[in-house]
Amino acid sequence: MLKWRGLDDIPADWGRCVVTIGVFDGVHRGHRELIGAAVEAARRRGIRSVLMTFDPHPSEVIRPGSHPAQLSTLARRAELAGELGIDVFFVLPFNQELSRLSPERFVHELLVERLHVAEVVVGDNFGFGHKAAGDLAVLTELGERFGFTVRGVPLLSEDEVTVSSTYVRSCVAAGDVEAARAALGRPHRVEGVVVRGQRRGRDLGYPTANVDSAPFTAIPADGVYAAWFTRYGYDTGDDALAAGVPYPAAVSVGTNPTFSGQVRTVEAFVLDKDVDLYGQHVAVDFVARIRPMEPFDSVEALIEAMDGDVERARTALAADGASS
Repeated sequence: MLKWRGLDDIPADWGRCVVTIGVFDGVHRGHRELIGAAVEAARRRGIRSVLMTFDPHPSEVIRPGSHPAQLSTLARRAELAGELGIDVFFVLPFNQELSRLSPERFVHELLVERLHVAEVVVGDNFGFGHKAAGDLAVLTELGERFGFTVRGVPLLSEDEVTVSSTYVRSCVAAGDVEAARAALGRPHRVEGVVVRGQRRGRDLGYPTANVDSAPFTAIPADGVYAAWFTRYGYDTGDDALAAGVPYPAAVSVGTNPTFSGQVRTVEAFVLDKDVDLYGQHVAVDFVARIRPMEPFDSVEALIEAMDGDVERARTALAADGASS
């Protein structure tokens, strides 16, 4: 899969293509249907497929301070899009100039003149151009004028719930990682770099990896979770955790109220492992919520609760691994 960032990365001899457009945060099951439709259309025509997305999130440019919680990094979105068969992952830097383009200029200057689109595949609720003045009907009309076809893909709904990034964010914020997983088609992932914390976990017999994630990352509600823990990078021959292999973990999200903490952290205890992961890029895939975060009257009571958390995490992950 090719990766472009900005218009200058488009080759001068670029031919016709099928384009799907959106933020695609989370690449949830609705997105997967949309991307799949674009890939299928491109293969049917014998041309390449392009996923066009934006960075930063358009809402942050249009209304500074309104950036929604982010379900996935750009790198993760590219990885997932590639798995679905997309030929080009195209990131278009979003700025005030782009936000002011009329629907007609957006289509003519970007889709027609630069990408030479043969077909555009978007969701039924697609909006584009200055103040989202363009919709599916406008895009279809412009396609007739400029010589490309448009396909609108219905939104995915189940049990009267529309699968959307907004819905997934609400599930994550509530700590309902099982519902988030159902909408995503896989566990919600938090990525980050392991940094040094207060080292209380080691003193309590549960050394944890303190995962420092990027700004705007969608972090589940405070609580204790069963999760899969994966280290990125390469193996050096003496690694206790093989790169790319998911390991069972119990994960604490919150401020450590027993110790009057003030900063929310994501701390992962990798079951049956005691390794130094400082500086490593890791991923935490949330499988089930074990309990909410709560203060304890004593360190002994906390340790007893942690003992139970680990066993419940072990049970949940054993069942999850068996069903995978």
